[in-house]
Amino acid sequence: MEPVKKSVKQAYSELAEKGVSCCNAERLVERGYDPIELEGFSESGMLPDTVVKVADGCGNPTAIASLRVGETALDLGCGGGIDVFLAARKVGQNGRVIGVDMTDKMLEKARENAQTLGAKNVEFRKGEIEDLPVESGSVDVIFSNCVINLTPDKSAVFNEAFRALRPGGRMIISDIVTQAEIPKLLRDNPGFWNVCGGGALLEKEYLEKIKQAGFADVSVISRYNYRSEEVLGWTESRYNPTDEERAAILALDQKLSSATITAHKPASRRQ
Repeated sequence: MEPVKKSVKQAYSELAEKGVSCCNAERLVERGYDPIELEGFSESGMLPDTVVKVADGCGNPTAIASLRVGETALDLGCGGGIDVFLAARKVGQNGRVIGVDMTDKMLEKARENAQTLGAKNVEFRKGEIEDLPVESGSVDVIFSNCVINLTPDKSAVFNEAFRALRPGGRMIISDIVTQAEIPKLLRDNPGFWNVCGGGALLEKEYLEKIKQAGFADVSVISRYNYRSEEVLGWTESRYNPTDEERAAILALDQKLSSATITAHKPASRRQ
């Protein structure tokens, strides 16, 4: 699956360079961000465009993470840093938020954003979420926003998340899952992976992988089923699908979902 990973890295490098995605401040609100959360970061009263315009999530995991002052949090696939910055405000100066991303251009953008915002309690590290550059048992909370679907080895991601969490730690994910199998012509297309469709797993399979990693109380707390027109809109914003691909996408009506999932690492290995 190296061609897929290479394609994803290139696509998100281009997104960072162009500073254009399907998001803007209004779209972030539609995806679950509270407008109040986005305020107070700059003289304009909102997060800078350099943060918002490279945001490409499908939910707002930090909103339900119940972050507490002094905690250490970790964002898997941080991109330009929007969720890192929101989390940083909640954990305070005695807390810390680490963002991990494999894309140099995104990390460069995130670090520039941190400097612009004067965020002192954040850190951005280069790495793949299947092999996290963090110590075992070193974080209280892990969150991720529409990223895990992009990796071919999701079991490795959840195993690494489990390793990084302290006993009793928790994980909150917003990600794309499916309610039916993705057709092979879309599954095999790196372009459809890049729009968070090709790598999406069946929801029950996704949840099972989290449980197999050792997590307890795995639960879907919200779900939004996308209309086929929405999925086609994402796709056409990134590449031109063939007629056959377009028909396959339209057949996915209400089959691709944005799910918010919670889980925790038991205080002891025994469950």
